[in-house]
Amino acid sequence: MTTSASVPAEPEDAMSPAGTVTDRLVEANGRYAAEFTDPGMDARPVLRVAVVACMDARLDLHAALGLELGDCHTIRNAGGVVTDDVIRSLTISQRALGTRSVVLIHHTGCGLESLTEEFRHELEMEVGQRPSWAVEAFRDVDQDVRQSMQRVRTSPFLLHTDDIRGFVFDVKTGRLREIDPVQSA
Repeated sequence: MTTSASVPAEPEDAMSPAGTVTDRLVEANGRYAAEFTDPGMDARPVLRVAVVACMDARLDLHAALGLELGDCHTIRNAGGVVTDDVIRSLTISQRALGTRSVVLIHHTGCGLESLTEEFRHELEMEVGQRPSWAVEAFRDVDQDVRQSMQRVRTSPFLLHTDDIRGFVFDVKTGRLREIDPVQSA
């Protein structure tokens, strides 16, 4: 099995009669830009918070957290896992743009729960090069949130590690469940 074969086919309705999905997005941007006015803010988040979350399309972070444009930095990747690149973004967010708090959000039903590091081997077999990155797959979402909190807390590059909190977003109810950084036995 190749990894390409395991990727779901694009839904037929994703294509508009006018062209590709990207064409549709560019058209939507034209409508947005026609009504756009400069909000007059800079890149510093008003609430001085960075939110690290999964890229899952079911997570509308601004709506779920009651955020407005300019309130936070949003850093998203597969699983919402704290990787070197997330630390890079958080470091810039804190040191150059003034954030002080970090909120980590994983979610129920994450695709990384069904993958393994074998995915990297499959990619290597398909394309002839092993990815330099780890898949960061996990089986226990709570424990993965704890691991991500620990990675943030122990990074030597981050100045502000006192206000780090982790949550699991339930994709069926929309509720956040806070994760205690210390697993209870």
